[in-house]
Amino acid sequence: MPFRPVQSEKLSTAVVRQIEQLILRGILRPGERLPAERELAERLNVSRPSLRDAIGTLQDQGLLTARAGAGVYVADVLGSAFSPALVQLFARHDEAVFDYLSFRRDMEGLAAERAARLASETDLRVVQAVFDKMEAAHTKRNPDDEARLDAQFHMAIIEASHNVVMLHMMRSMYQLLREGVFYNRQVMFRQRATRGLLLDQHRAINDSLQQRNPKAARQAVEAHLSYVETCLNDQITAERNEEVAQQRLDHEVAKG
Repeated sequence: MPFRPVQSEKLSTAVVRQIEQLILRGILRPGERLPAERELAERLNVSRPSLRDAIGTLQDQGLLTARAGAGVYVADVLGSAFSPALVQLFARHDEAVFDYLSFRRDMEGLAAERAARLASETDLRVVQAVFDKMEAAHTKRNPDDEARLDAQFHMAIIEASHNVVMLHMMRSMYQLLREGVFYNRQVMFRQRATRGLLLDQHRAINDSLQQRNPKAARQAVEAHLSYVETCLNDQITAERNEEVAQQRLDHEVAKG
């Protein structure tokens, strides 16, 4: 018979499973500090020895890491998503930029479609709250803040799609974007006309999600990322043309 005796679960095992789920679902994020031991034990309603046992297990699994005198943090589990050699290869070749955008267009279009269908009301309030911050930042014209909120907005949609594999994969992709491997997002937010169009595109995405229109949400994301692709292509072309023009000028000056 396929039955086995029922055994009570160790408290430390229950704590491990709960923290694993929080990391898996993207609620606890890489680099985030856990509460102090006494506070966390009280929140979980377990003894401090049981908590230490669980923390030790999670450290052995590579999910948590202790920093001397600073506490326990969620490990950078995304750090191994791409090898350093591959990251450097991405950074050296423009075609990686456009493949990256094509990948995002496919994945985020799907995520927006899923979010319009599957997101809870709280998920949609999170997306709306981030968009409200984007509108406020637009009036202040700080390209760093606008670029940061842009990433938060897109990640909020990924989170609202409720697919944990997509969540962690896209979070690793955004980490490379933050590190400037593919392109500098801040450059786009320094141009007045572009800034206005980007905000309008994000508004269209948000409106489609709030209206729970999967088809419109996907189309809005795809149109937005196609626009980003066109802008980057124009920027790369302009930089190459300027380099050629500068060579011509240098040559004419040298000829006297």
